Amino acid sequence: MATDSPSTADDGDTVMPVMREDVQVGTRQVDTGRGVRIHKTVSEQPHHIDQTLLREAVNVRRIPVDKIVSLTEAPVARQEGDTLIVPILEEILVVEKRLRIKEEIHITRTAQQEPYAETVMLRSEHVSVERFDDSSATEVTSPNGGNHHEAHTRSRI
Repeated sequence: MATDSPSTADDGDTVMPVMREDVQVGTRQVDTGRGVRIHKTVSEQPHHIDQTLLREAVNVRRIPVDKIVSLTEAPVARQEGDTLIVPILEEILVVEKRLRIKEEIHITRTAQQEPYAETVMLRSEHVSVERFDDSSATEVTSPNGGNHHEAHTRSRI
């Protein structure tokens, strides 16, 4: 029989009981009954594109020139407005050597605008979060325009 108070032994000595406390530390898993359900939906909305496109075309014309020029007067390619003029040279043998402009190539760039329209499907995702066993849920609008529910609770899930 254990006692907390001093006792006297048969030989007259006083016996003091010594107490010691022990602690046991452990973990256990507790089901709080709470959970989270996430709903995700994808929606498509038509988006109309109305844009003007630029298309360039090249017109190549060969213009006969048939002109004799000296070696020092040999023409080089030149730009006149929207037209690039490239001289085509040919050496001909005469008593002396001369350059003759056989022809010029006139390259004209033209631009045309044409309307372009198309309807494309754009997708956006909307997510809602539902917490179980929580009566303090509030609705919050997400940045992309969708709604989701945000629950406030003190316990961790």
